[in-house]
Amino acid sequence: MKKTTIHLLIPLLLIFVVINGCKKESGIDGSDEAPIRPITSGSNAYVTTLFEYLPAPGQLVNTNAGTTAAAESILSKKGLISLGAWGGSIVLGFDHTVVNESGKDDIILLGNASTIFAEPGVVWVMQDENGNGKPDDTWYELAGSEYGKTGYIRNYSITYTRPNPAGDVSWIDNKGNTGLVKTNSSHTQPYYPEWITADSYTITGTLLPGNNIDDSVPTFIKSLPFEFGYADNTQGGDKIDIDRAVDKDGKKINLKGIDFIKIQTGAQYNMGWLGELSTELQGVADLSLYKE
Repeated sequence: MKKTTIHLLIPLLLIFVVINGCKKESGIDGSDEAPIRPITSGSNAYVTTLFEYLPAPGQLVNTNAGTTAAAESILSKKGLISLGAWGGSIVLGFDHTVVNESGKDDIILLGNASTIFAEPGVVWVMQDENGNGKPDDTWYELAGSEYGKTGYIRNYSITYTRPNPAGDVSWIDNKGNTGLVKTNSSHTQPYYPEWITADSYTITGTLLPGNNIDDSVPTFIKSLPFEFGYADNTQGGDKIDIDRAVDKDGKKINLKGIDFIKIQTGAQYNMGWLGELSTELQGVADLSLYKE
C-alpha cells in the first residue's frame, strides 16, 4: 500500500471512531436513548417543578388545598394538594433523573390514606427523550395491582360541565354514562375549577374498579387500599417501581429512568356525606434520596 493512501485512511478512521463514540445507544423504540441527568450534591429528593395542575371538580377545589398555589406546596418538600374527582391530575418534574433500580421500588408517593380509607390515583411516568426539559414525550402508565381486572378501563374519558348557578357538577363519559359530582354542606364553594374559563372540559385516562369501596353502612364508608401501585392508597405512603411501566398497548417498557411523573384520580365514586373520591398528595420523592 502506498504511503499517500495510508495518510488518507487515518483521518477517515478517526472520524469514524469519533462519530460512533458519540452515538447514543438505541432506545426503547429504536430512537436515541433518553439522556440521564445525574444526581448532584444539590439534588432534591422531592419533585421541584409543577408543569400542570388540572383537577376534576371536587369539594376541595377552589380551597387552600385545591389551587395552583396549593399544587406548588408539594415542590421540594411536603405539602397538600387535592386532585378532585376522577381524572383530576398533576404533572411534576424532578431536578434529576430518577434511575430505575432493578428489583427495587424507585419513588415514594405520600398521601393521606388510612388503613380503611384509600383514594387511589393512577401513576404515569415519562423520560425526557428529547432532552428539552419539558414533559412532551411519551407517558407510560405504571401497572398497579388492578391492571387488566374487571372494572379497569384504559382510554376512559369524562366531560365535566360548569353548573349555573353553582352546585352539583354534571358529567358524561365516553361510555354514555352520566352522573354528578355532588356538593355537600361541609364545602360550599364552587366545585368547578374557577380558573378554567371554558364551560366544559374533557379528561382522559385510566379508570380503576370501585370494588374496594364498601358503602353498605352510609355512616361508616370504607374504601380499602388496593394491593400495590397507586398514589394515596396506603397509610404512610406508597412505594412504586418504574419497572411496571407499560405502553399504550399494554406492552412492558424498560426505562432506565424517568424525569416526569403524573398522578391522576383513578375512581369515579360518590361517597355520600364524604363527598367524591379524590386523590390527595402530600409529596412525591425519589426513594434513593428520600429521608423520612
